[in-house]
Amino acid sequence: MFLSTALGTRPNPKDEDVVTQENPVLVVGAGPVGLSAAIALRSLGLPVAVLEADPEDQARPGSRALFVHRESLRLLDSGAPGLAAELTDFGVVWHTKRTLYRGREVFAKTYPKPAANSEAPFTSLRQVDTERFLRKTCEQVGAIVYWGTRVEQVRVDPTGVDVVTGDGQTFSGSHVIAADGARSTVRRAVGITMSGGRSEGFHTTVDIADPDFPQERLFHYHHPALGGRHVMTVPFAGGFQIDVQCAPTDTEAEFSTPQAVRRWLPKVVDGRHLENVLWISSYRFNQVIADRFADPHGRVLLAGEAAHLFPPLGARGMNSGIADAFDAADAIALARSANNPIREAAAIVGYADRRRAAALRNNAAVSQALAHLRPQQWHASARQRAAAALSPVVPRFGTWLENATYGPRTAPKQSGRY
Repeated sequence: MFLSTALGTRPNPKDEDVVTQENPVLVVGAGPVGLSAAIALRSLGLPVAVLEADPEDQARPGSRALFVHRESLRLLDSGAPGLAAELTDFGVVWHTKRTLYRGREVFAKTYPKPAANSEAPFTSLRQVDTERFLRKTCEQVGAIVYWGTRVEQVRVDPTGVDVVTGDGQTFSGSHVIAADGARSTVRRAVGITMSGGRSEGFHTTVDIADPDFPQERLFHYHHPALGGRHVMTVPFAGGFQIDVQCAPTDTEAEFSTPQAVRRWLPKVVDGRHLENVLWISSYRFNQVIADRFADPHGRVLLAGEAAHLFPPLGARGMNSGIADAFDAADAIALARSANNPIREAAAIVGYADRRRAAALRNNAAVSQALAHLRPQQWHASARQRAAAALSPVVPRFGTWLENATYGPRTAPKQSGRY
């Protein structure tokens, strides 16, 4: 099978040999997960073409993932040495965490700064910046992105995949990594269903430009100036984000419009920040997981939000998607080099089983965090009040209030890459 010429960004002459090789791997979606998959595939010497529905210059709206975890940085660096350093040099690593309960501090900790040239525990930057670094790396490693190339049909058989785009072009390859998001066209085309539901309530997030904002993460249980709603402020490179957990009776008109933000934001931070708002968005918590992570032929592998959606507590969304991307690349490389159909199938099944199990673990952890943040029973709220009252004399109660907002840690190592 060969990759046909498609409309969109033309390959550079030096890359022409990459995209015309027989049986490339097709990646659908040029968000952080799709771009990570392309980098991983190229690090294994595989030809790859990335198909993205949006034009190259289209702004990606909304306030999205901020954190790149240590494990994700390791994976990205395994695909492109030096990429982790670029991300951490641009992003910020805040060293102080504070938690307040009804305006009174119950937890505070400042961590020592990492030594020079040491591994960062994470880096915090807006997703648009993360994608900018990933795009540049894709260009460097010869992973071509075909912008404005919307996938409409997917045809799968035991020997490969054909992807038909909206302009009538056909891309053919050995496998597809579907990284085309929550409304994945590829997932629907191969008949994979998802199970789960949506949590009650919504959150409002506001991104604000301020390079001098204190490098600390601050979480308020029951912020006294916002009627007892939970509020979190988190720094990122060049600014900070405010997240408000709205009450079940709140409406988006009351919290998520520019006019609403002008009313409540000065109650949380200095009113001067109103002039530097970058983005306002609201979101609801979906908790859904694909019923399987690969099609029956083992040619289409789901990754990122095409495979799972869960609330951002603990920054599990994009980071688990990056782990999906690298594991998918490794599985495809193993399948393509297998010398018999049984080993080929086992490589893809192994991916699907591992990553679905990881998604279930992440979802369970998020469910615990949500139960803590939105307690449904009186004794859960009473436990929090008691912990806050006792935290000055029993510090571990303050530590529990700090940690419980993220849910329990899942298995830290999610790929064999490092």
